Amino acid sequence: MSNINPHTTYKLLIASKYADDYRTLLEAAELPGLEIVERDEIPANCDIVFGEPSLIKPILPGLPTVNWIQSTFAGVDPLLDPTLRRDYMLTNMRGVFGGLMSEFIIGYLLLHERKILQRLEAQKKRQWDATLTGTLREKTIGLLSVGSIGAEVARTAKFFGMTVRGYTRESEASQDVDQYFHGEELFAFAQGVDYLVNILPNTSATRQIVDAELLACLPAHALFINVGRGSAVDQSALIQALETGAIAGAVLDVFDVEPLPSEHPFWSAPNTIITSHSSAPSFPKEIARVFIENYRLYAEGQPLNYRVDFEKGY
Repeated sequence: MSNINPHTTYKLLIASKYADDYRTLLEAAELPGLEIVERDEIPANCDIVFGEPSLIKPILPGLPTVNWIQSTFAGVDPLLDPTLRRDYMLTNMRGVFGGLMSEFIIGYLLLHERKILQRLEAQKKRQWDATLTGTLREKTIGLLSVGSIGAEVARTAKFFGMTVRGYTRESEASQDVDQYFHGEELFAFAQGVDYLVNILPNTSATRQIVDAELLACLPAHALFINVGRGSAVDQSALIQALETGAIAGAVLDVFDVEPLPSEHPFWSAPNTIITSHSSAPSFPKEIARVFIENYRLYAEGQPLNYRVDFEKGY
């Protein structure tokens, strides 16, 4: 990277459904040496691509000179296809979704504990329902992954007086996690947690990590929330756990196939809420901020933030 001339002109292609918004934000930033090109006139010598992995994947073979791709998403699964070239720097989006994910997760925890839907149903029937509700205080939340998003969820959970467990590959960076677990400690991590939250990326080590054995470690009152990847879940095992009452319910935001097919049994699984991959929307202003910071590093020949390891998948 040190041989990059900061005075060179870099051609940028924006591949996103929010391309117009991003273009406006980047032009306003007046980034030196940056030339934004139109998608319908992709130059063979394009240097940088900024956008959604699913839109970048089909055009990548026609961009032989691309040196850096900045994803607008945290997940970059389409670009990890082993048939694609990997001779470029790939960076993903971090530091912008933690707060949004925390709002989503805590929101559904409160929905569950404070019996909000039950209250609404009683209201519709004009019934006075003074049933005692639960509280998040002193409940235990188990986080599968404590990266930047998990750390923010842990911080928010502590605000509500919860006990936080974290299952990670090796990192113990978050001071808001009360107890860390690694490797073969997965079942010990899950034993007795009130809320199990998956935030893991899609890797060979995380696929179907939420299986029948792991679900069996949870108490019957436990709620499972998936905001990571659909591939982390053994669907048959989760459906069985929901149908038999082995766990209290699930909030599912992500799936192997999206949109979720209308005939899929998740739609009718007991005590299950489908949120259609809406837990952490990408707001162009926040996403552009990360690109702008990384572009300045790129132009100066400095290491980029949030670089993805193709082998690890994150």
